Amino acid sequence: MAPRTLLRTCPLCEAVCGLTLTLDDTDRVLSVRGDREDPFSKGFLCPKGASFGKLDDDPDLVATPLIREGAGFRAAGWDEAFELIAARFAEVVAAHGSGSTGIYLGNPNAHTVAGALYLPALIRALSTRHIYTASTADQMPKQVAAGLMFGDPLTVPVPDLDRTDFLLMLGANPLESNGSLCTAPDFPGRLKALRARGGRLVVVDPRATRTAAIADEHLFIRPGADAYLLFAVVHVLFAEELTDVRVEVEGLDELRAAAEDFTPEAVVARTGIPATAIRALARDLAAAPTAAVYARIGTCTAEFGTLTQWLVDAINALTGNLDSPGGAMFAAAAAGGVARSRPFRPGRWTSRVRGLPEAMGELPVATLADEIETPGDGQIKALVTVAGNPVLSAPSGARLDQGLAGLEFMVSVDRYVNETTRHADVILPPPRSVQSPHFDFALLQFAVRNYARYSPPLVALDGRPAESAVIARLAAAVSGQPHAGTGAQSPIAVIDELVIAGMLHKAGMSDRRDELTGADTTEQRLDLMVKLGPYGEWNDGELSLKTLLDNPHGIDLGPLRPRLPGVLRTASGRVELAPPQLLADVARLRDGRTADAPEMVLIGRRQLRSNNSWMHNIAGLVGGSNRCTLQIHPDDVRRLGLGEQAEITSAAGTLTVQVEPTPTIMPGVVSLPHGWGHAASTTQSVASATAGVNANVLTDDSVVDAISGTAVFNGVPVTVGPA
Repeated sequence: MAPRTLLRTCPLCEAVCGLTLTLDDTDRVLSVRGDREDPFSKGFLCPKGASFGKLDDDPDLVATPLIREGAGFRAAGWDEAFELIAARFAEVVAAHGSGSTGIYLGNPNAHTVAGALYLPALIRALSTRHIYTASTADQMPKQVAAGLMFGDPLTVPVPDLDRTDFLLMLGANPLESNGSLCTAPDFPGRLKALRARGGRLVVVDPRATRTAAIADEHLFIRPGADAYLLFAVVHVLFAEELTDVRVEVEGLDELRAAAEDFTPEAVVARTGIPATAIRALARDLAAAPTAAVYARIGTCTAEFGTLTQWLVDAINALTGNLDSPGGAMFAAAAAGGVARSRPFRPGRWTSRVRGLPEAMGELPVATLADEIETPGDGQIKALVTVAGNPVLSAPSGARLDQGLAGLEFMVSVDRYVNETTRHADVILPPPRSVQSPHFDFALLQFAVRNYARYSPPLVALDGRPAESAVIARLAAAVSGQPHAGTGAQSPIAVIDELVIAGMLHKAGMSDRRDELTGADTTEQRLDLMVKLGPYGEWNDGELSLKTLLDNPHGIDLGPLRPRLPGVLRTASGRVELAPPQLLADVARLRDGRTADAPEMVLIGRRQLRSNNSWMHNIAGLVGGSNRCTLQIHPDDVRRLGLGEQAEITSAAGTLTVQVEPTPTIMPGVVSLPHGWGHAASTTQSVASATAGVNANVLTDDSVVDAISGTAVFNGVPVTVGPA
């Protein structure tokens, strides 16, 4: 059979780029190109996407279930693996109760159909409050702030990149990350287009990143000080009567009062930015025809992460740019679900050991090690991980490494035997990416243009279960339900029929079940969600699964459109500019204005050829600039007498790491990339040979953003000296 060309969405980051794949007669990917006919990505391709075939065919991938045997694993059949899981979970629950089980979900779940549609069933099956995800190591401050302001934590404004005249970007480096909570294929090209049309880009960051290098202006800021800068901008907008609020809001006077003490002069010492520059920034935002403020992971993973995200959208509202073309707008994802009926409320319960707050049904990963280590009712005895490696990605990874080794039972759904899954008793591998369907349920909620694309499986499963079926069967096994049924009695079919019936009933369309199409019940669920969505056949539109299949390059649904007040779920029906939970934390921020700055602080950094910890096993994605080094200013190198290596110490631990002097980082700041520190005891041959160090050995899991419980990875006090 001759090589054939097929189309697929890239699942490797948040940019959702279209790919054109060439496969040989053994179903292996021979080449990857950007899909020039995709109306959203238009052929853009980054190094990660170009490596799709190598990732899909990595010889170190787990190909069959693995069961622990002594210090290693043996291959097993699927029935044997699930029978063991069902028996062992039943034993743990009988001995300790369902509250002794837990689950951790990694970032790749946001990129899969299985993660979007079937993980909720697994979480319900576990019947536990021990739910942890990568969100509390990344984005939860943004979602908590959005939930408090707009009533729904998934109602997140994104910059209208293609129409804005002024973009203020804090703690984000999309030329390396491709964007985050802002789905924008070819983010670099969109920023260059912004400047080409006469717009202005201002980047605020402790490093002169690749993104800062193309900006009109770059402002160095002391790590963790973003909330101070933004509050000073709010102060200037009020003091100089530059506000132009165009949406219905509550709390305007309370916000004005909260900002009163944050004059530009009062925050200079904390931010390192001159008062004149802060005033100019506020005036430029107010004067621009359209403007948007955008902040990401560097600001979320800091001491005042949630306050920062609140102030981002407060400024968007104060300058008349919230829900307005060219400002910060709300995407309309094509696949609709059940809308939230009540306003978002965080902190409905707290963690057992440290009393950290719940948000969106999950607890902060910063306390996962506590819950594993600490005896008592509710101690985690059995854990499920799905596409996650918290030993490398969560704070105090060494504690987690030890804690996982002491669990009574652990199951991992994962592609690799990595630093986390090496502790599992059973590893369940998903199939290859080309064997899986793809629809970006999560990421299109944050897209800078309304768009939809579905990629059905390109290659047959050859007897392997789909990832969705693996998770559905796992849900049945851990809850003591039948897990070996077939056809209509299979766990996945049972789950799908329950969900479909519930959605149809809620929509008043229970008699329309037979109208749903698709090769299986998973596709029928997608058909239902699209038909009920804002562009769907059952909602005065034209979109359906058939429409998606007929348009394999994707469908452009047009620019973002104003959506307020329709998307609000607040009690007042207005945008809440002064939620009480946020105002209560302002006193702590105010007290920190004059705090002494540590001599040296640590921040993270993104890398173009890397996505957290799981892309370091491909030779083409490691080496060169994609290395685990300590970036430090040359003046600090000389002052500290450093050689080729340095010893860096925090309250949590010590590392020895290669020094990379660079003038692109502020004096007094050092940077380590995230996701390195690979262990020789995994089966990832390339990753273990280019191990690097785990930056989270230095991250103190006792330090969190007070409102969201998110771990503080940026602005960590450290000492640095010769190794």
